[in-house]
Amino acid sequence: MIRVLVADDHPLLRSALKQVISQEPDLTVAGEAEDSEQVLQKIEEKPYDFVILDLSMPGRGGLDVLREIRRLKPNLPVLVLSMYPEEQFAVRAIRAGANGYLSKDCAPAEVIRAIHRISTGKKYVSAGLAEMLANALDSKSDQMAHENLSNREFQVLCKIGAGRTVSQIAQEMALSVKTVSTYRTRVLEKMHMTTSAELVRYAITKGLVR
Repeated sequence: MIRVLVADDHPLLRSALKQVISQEPDLTVAGEAEDSEQVLQKIEEKPYDFVILDLSMPGRGGLDVLREIRRLKPNLPVLVLSMYPEEQFAVRAIRAGANGYLSKDCAPAEVIRAIHRISTGKKYVSAGLAEMLANALDSKSDQMAHENLSNREFQVLCKIGAGRTVSQIAQEMALSVKTVSTYRTRVLEKMHMTTSAELVRYAITKGLVR
């Protein structure tokens, strides 16, 4: 029996995932988490065989949580199920330690396929993303500006794009205002921009916010 931890801050989505998973004879939802700290707390308190993780829960950024899971439980499989578009976030998630990535608008059957495939030691991405990744290998010169950012810088960019102030970002990421301001400055420099308004336009245009 594969014991699954479902981590998402939306109760309705957790309930839907529990219903889908409960229909599989070899799967069971053994725990739930609604924020980043709960995820880390639960995997230390109890053994799980699999984690379904949202990237945008309250608390620490999803990519930071992934790295921490890898530190605490190096062999624990993690499937990221996120509202963020695959083409912008999947590669970062996999580099941070995810074993697979799916958008929340995927079919329930695909979530089950992903769990089974990842549980055998393989990676899982959708067919569309696999094609995009293959094409990207042939055209590295077409990298977008945000792909040069660190994960923390990328998170700050996305939050600025979503209309958050520096103070709000600091609170959401559990960082100081000064630290977030430093990240914002680095993002502006790396992307050759001068104002937050430019970052907002960029994030919206590239589909980094919804």
